[in-house]
Amino acid sequence: MPPAAQLLIIEDEAVLALDLRATIQAEGYGVVGIAASGPRALELFGQHPEIAGVLCDIHLQGPWDGIETARRLLAVRPVPLIYLTALADQPTLDAALTTAPAAYLPKPVSAASLRAALALALHSIARPAAPAPAESAASADALTRDTILQLEGHVFIKDNNQFVRIPLADILLLEADNTYTTLVTASRKYALRLTLGAVLERLHFAQLVRVHRSFAINIQRVESFSDTETTVAGQAVPLGRQYREAFLKQFQFR
Repeated sequence: MPPAAQLLIIEDEAVLALDLRATIQAEGYGVVGIAASGPRALELFGQHPEIAGVLCDIHLQGPWDGIETARRLLAVRPVPLIYLTALADQPTLDAALTTAPAAYLPKPVSAASLRAALALALHSIARPAAPAPAESAASADALTRDTILQLEGHVFIKDNNQFVRIPLADILLLEADNTYTTLVTASRKYALRLTLGAVLERLHFAQLVRVHRSFAINIQRVESFSDTETTVAGQAVPLGRQYREAFLKQFQFR
């Protein structure tokens, strides 16, 4: 039998964390450890490259909340992420969406909801190692204008009749217009027939932060900002009130 998928639990409520571990193990998965804080989670994540998924409390106590902890983990390497939350307002949920979680689980977590969330989250990593030629042909047929392919720090996006390579770090911002999203770099713009939320989910790039219902920006490319807008590569981008707190959390206050 293949080895069980190994998971990391990030939860500062000890009783809940132990119950989660017992439920996860009863479902046939492994648990590499339980972290009660963001720094401890990052330490365990670095020590265990076999981690296949993360369950993280949004309202985590300590220097980083759950969303910031998730961003730091995903900056190391992408893994499926499941958030746990007892109660979250809309701005918090919107901020959590920027990390492209696979699922949310309300507390207290039931065995049935956990089983379903784990199956969905881990499905994306259960790929056959060597697809047969027929499967390869089917995959090639599925490469459409909407397809985004990712290879380490780059994405491939279809432009006319070919896929072009774009370093993730070169993305300046994303701008949504109904069901289309424009990906903007310093030299080109690429139109994607996807919503902004769908693009953020597919890119798995923690540096892309949503600042407005129609905009997400590369936080590393911010030149200036005020209470109502940010400037990225000379372009003014509105900063929505409900996204302001999540935006400010990207910065270290000294």
